[in-house]
Amino acid sequence: MGLFSSFDINASGMTAQRYRMDVISENIANAYTTRTQDGTPYRRKVVTFEQRGAGISEFGRVFNRVNDTYNGQGVKVGRVSEDTWTEMTMAYDPAHPDADENGYVTYPNVSIVTEMTNLIDASRSFEANATAFSASKAIAVKGLEMGQK
Repeated sequence: MGLFSSFDINASGMTAQRYRMDVISENIANAYTTRTQDGTPYRRKVVTFEQRGAGISEFGRVFNRVNDTYNGQGVKVGRVSEDTWTEMTMAYDPAHPDADENGYVTYPNVSIVTEMTNLIDASRSFEANATAFSASKAIAVKGLEMGQK
């Protein structure tokens, strides 16, 4: 693995975690959205990561054999999916405009505590990648300084 590969790996990690933080922020912002454009309550979104370079076709594997030092290094956002496994929250509020015939309102399946925990996790992961990037940069600078003498 070359020195510049570490920059690329850390940068991909920072980009992926930044995107995750954006999705978590969207979840928090819509924690009480009872009606979206399609008329249903907001559903929590979850980011899934995957290895960069995964899913290459057979032709791609043969073609990229020469460049294997780059392929598969780092992470990318695989998909953003809606959380269908967590139940929506039902609250009794007959005065709410979105209440059903029994007076219950369906609120999103967003837990602020869970989202804040995930936000802290993504933030720490971003910081770890930034620290590793800085360490790689310091190594590169030191190598250049040694080459000058």
